[in-house]
Amino acid sequence: MNRTKLKNYAPQARRDFIQAVTDRAAFYGLAANKTEPVIEQGDVAIISGRAFPRSVVSKRQSLIGRIERQGFQQTIEAMAYTWFNRFVAIRFMELHRYFDHGYRVLSHPENKQTPEILEHAEYVELPGLDRDKVIELKLDGAKEAELYRMLLVAQCNALHAAMPFLFEKIDDETELLLPDNLLHSDSLIRRLVREIDEEDWGQVEIIGWLYQFYISEKKDEVIGKVVKSEDIPAATQLFTPNWIVKYLVQNSAGRMWLQTYPDSPLRSKMEYYIEPAEQTDDVKAQLAAITPAIIDPETITVLDPACGSGHILVEAYDLLKEIYLERGYRLRDIPRLILSKNLFGLDIDDRAAQLAAFALLMKARADDRRIFDGVTGRRGDGANETQSAIINVLAIQESAHLNVEQLASDLLNAPAQPKPMIDDGRLFSDFSAQPVLALESTKAAKAVDPTTARLQASISNLLALFRDAKTFGSLITFPDDVARELPAIADAVNERLQSGNVWERPTAETILPFVQQAAILAGKYDCVIANPPFMGDKHFNEELKKFQKTKFKNGKSNLFSAFIIRGVDFTKANKYTAFVTPFVWLFISTHESLRQWVIDSTTISSLVKPSYTAFFEVATVQFVAFVLQKSKVGLLGDYFDLGYLGSADAQPIRLREAITNKEAGSPVIPVAPTISCGRLSIVSRDWLVSFLL
Repeated sequence: MNRTKLKNYAPQARRDFIQAVTDRAAFYGLAANKTEPVIEQGDVAIISGRAFPRSVVSKRQSLIGRIERQGFQQTIEAMAYTWFNRFVAIRFMELHRYFDHGYRVLSHPENKQTPEILEHAEYVELPGLDRDKVIELKLDGAKEAELYRMLLVAQCNALHAAMPFLFEKIDDETELLLPDNLLHSDSLIRRLVREIDEEDWGQVEIIGWLYQFYISEKKDEVIGKVVKSEDIPAATQLFTPNWIVKYLVQNSAGRMWLQTYPDSPLRSKMEYYIEPAEQTDDVKAQLAAITPAIIDPETITVLDPACGSGHILVEAYDLLKEIYLERGYRLRDIPRLILSKNLFGLDIDDRAAQLAAFALLMKARADDRRIFDGVTGRRGDGANETQSAIINVLAIQESAHLNVEQLASDLLNAPAQPKPMIDDGRLFSDFSAQPVLALESTKAAKAVDPTTARLQASISNLLALFRDAKTFGSLITFPDDVARELPAIADAVNERLQSGNVWERPTAETILPFVQQAAILAGKYDCVIANPPFMGDKHFNEELKKFQKTKFKNGKSNLFSAFIIRGVDFTKANKYTAFVTPFVWLFISTHESLRQWVIDSTTISSLVKPSYTAFFEVATVQFVAFVLQKSKVGLLGDYFDLGYLGSADAQPIRLREAITNKEAGSPVIPVAPTISCGRLSIVSRDWLVSFLL
């Protein structure tokens, strides 16, 4: 893959898409500081002297509402990003021949300027496509742009059934901002096709690199400042090199499988797997006691709580597929099982989550051509639907703009109640009795039966929990009372979705995303694997600073340190947390309490310290990759220092050599022990994690 070309293309593409969407908004009379009025005359709407179909008015008003909530520039950037993601997705699918009609949508296999689908428009069958209109425009000969726009919208709407997370049905404000002039020689589509070689689209990994380079200029704009909530993704996201991802996945999920099945052929397929050191008899006995005798592949759960574009989840998919095949499952049955039962991802960035879900679906499509049939979103209660592939990758949504009490009231058709009680950290204290008791003080509440009153209060509390969710993301934790009420809330939402009245059903649709993300956030997982966001507290906004101090006292100085604690919290007892983070937590005084917490709460089973060049294309921070087991056993761990390497490409080779030397009995590359007060000391092969007081 020519990453240099991707790096050159994506930042300019971001600027071009933003400009194209801005121009399109201006076409409908919308600008940063001005909104042109609309004059409705019969079936026509007049905006800035131009006549539009009256149907434009409702879509435009929806767009204005979004601009009022989020701001003009943020809305434009989000829309630009969405269309960029869609074009990238279509480009990947057309080159992998995933379209049933068989034609390319953005390009031509013979390198013609005209997209292949336009050339054969009269033969294209897509749901909702007006065939007579297509033929009329085709015969006209002068309306290719209008015809192509119609075909492109129809293709996006056809993909809605399989990928609603990326291709919302285009009958809303999104359609208004579909960029114009797409057939021009210098259009957004032509540049995408021209500037990235076709062979580079062979692996779905390209999605992650495009995402990383697309946001690179935004990262430069916000880095080093106090970061606003909407800019946290750009300031903190970093694409993880494939060899580090493999190390994390193979030494967590792979290690868990091999502990139960030491003779598994999976061992020979994991090039970065570190064979555990020989343990003492006492440690062997401890490990035997916590190692299950059998593992059902369908019960293995892997979470990436900061999934970005999905690189870790994609690698986990490959490993899980090998496990299923080893157990005799049919290949065509495996993708739906992995998507529905094994893999979970969360991110605060809507566009990143879109790409992560898309990348996983493309992995599944390579193994099962039927996967597009019946793909759906995750149900509120987390249950699987028959013959449906449920993609458990979500963008965390926040409720700051919602009237949570009114939503709870509308869902249950009950009187609205007082606001839920929130503590200083913007999360709930023990409110197990408080909401119901509070209801007793209102005359309206007395008419509500206790069961409904409690459920109503629980819904309000759940929604209020996500007030600043775009800031706190996966760090949000659930009081036991909220977690216990989740099944009842999910039942209420799903019931209204199926049989609710005219206000209950849309209310349920509004609440559903919060129930879905709550189900994942409240879960426990066998393996939690992540490259979490990193940002020092001097760049925190006030909400985040207060939250960190209140909820993560041992990890308050940086986002990544809080994520380490939250990652272990997500993890089931005796299972694995695998992270790559800045390496400073190993030794600087700021992180001393975190080190003590790690030592007291976990066992470090392995650790790799890459060179500064590991992330050379996107960062110069030195990182460390490590795997924690959520148990306290006297395990002999393995630790590798790759030293300074001038080339990032040399590091995976260096690690493989070190692993091979270790297995051959040769000395491994050690992490030099530190000697300063309060520093974490690690010596290869020997368990030595101590504080020199």
